[in-house]
Amino acid sequence: MRQSLKETLLRHAVTLFSQSGYNAVSLRDIAKAAGANVGSLTYHFGSKANLLREIYELHTRPMNARRLELLGEARRISNPDERLMAVLRAYVVPAFISSTEGDGGGAEFTRMRAVLSAEGNPDARKIIADAFDETSRVFIDALSECVPGASPEGLIWRSQFLLGALYYTLVNPERVTRLSGGTVDGEDREAAVNQIVEASYASFRSLSTELAAPAPRITKGRN
Repeated sequence: MRQSLKETLLRHAVTLFSQSGYNAVSLRDIAKAAGANVGSLTYHFGSKANLLREIYELHTRPMNARRLELLGEARRISNPDERLMAVLRAYVVPAFISSTEGDGGGAEFTRMRAVLSAEGNPDARKIIADAFDETSRVFIDALSECVPGASPEGLIWRSQFLLGALYYTLVNPERVTRLSGGTVDGEDREAAVNQIVEASYASFRSLSTELAAPAPRITKGRN
């Protein structure tokens, strides 16, 4: 199916932002890459900030919706340790499902997210916050219910570490393959999900004032 001009502009904008960041890319650069004129960008989006906002809305809406759906299921689990594992999976799994092109993201969009988060542009920072902060707070509340006595400081920091693990795993899977000498496949998404969830489980569970329990065993094929 042929892409519309608007879709083409959005696609090239993601590519350029992921390569060079938000600050260094102009509307003229995007128009040139898409074989269009700058007037097309201003017609469809009005400004570079509005263009970026539309990119985030396009990619994050399905991811956030799936996360909240899985979170609702996880919160019905009575055992707090099993619930903690399910809450973490609810956060992690959609990021990997949505990493296929055309389904809420793609590795290129994930790379763009990582680059823009590090860049610190005020417009981009606000757009990122609008896209993710509300859902992130819901997850932090759910995590706090699973780890009695956990400090807000610990929950916030470890949520940040979880996000960093997601970014780096999705953006640079080849490093896992390289460092393992090929014995571990960095492109194995099921394995990546399980490793991130298990590591995060241990991280969050240690915040509880109660005695830490061993992580529930992950069953393959639950993505």
